[in-house]
Amino acid sequence: MSMLDSARQWARRMKRDVVALWLAARDPRVPWYAKVVAGAVAAYALSPVDLIPDFIPIIGYLDDLVIVPLGILLAVKLVPAGLMREFRDTATRSTKPVSLTGLFFMIAIWIAAALALLWLFWPKSA
Repeated sequence: MSMLDSARQWARRMKRDVVALWLAARDPRVPWYAKVVAGAVAAYALSPVDLIPDFIPIIGYLDDLVIVPLGILLAVKLVPAGLMREFRDTATRSTKPVSLTGLFFMIAIWIAAALALLWLFWPKSA
């Protein structure tokens, strides 16, 4: 198996795990702390807007290559193993959801950052 095939399989597993975490965040059998982490990771990963836009050189892909996989790893460890297997099976058969909550959260962060920069650099009258 080539490195490219390995990378593709890893990416497929990550996508499946994001959907599984989205399911875990909504299941009453999952502990509350695991729901919070799973929900946050799934909302961010499924959001059509990134915290760091991909057009920014190097760091634009940092969240996709480092932050999201580490979040997935943490969330998967917090969800009970038997439930995670069940959610992965369900995720394999379902379509990828889109997180509107994640979208609104990312937009809110960008608006807050823009307002903070505006406040910081707005000329102060003496």
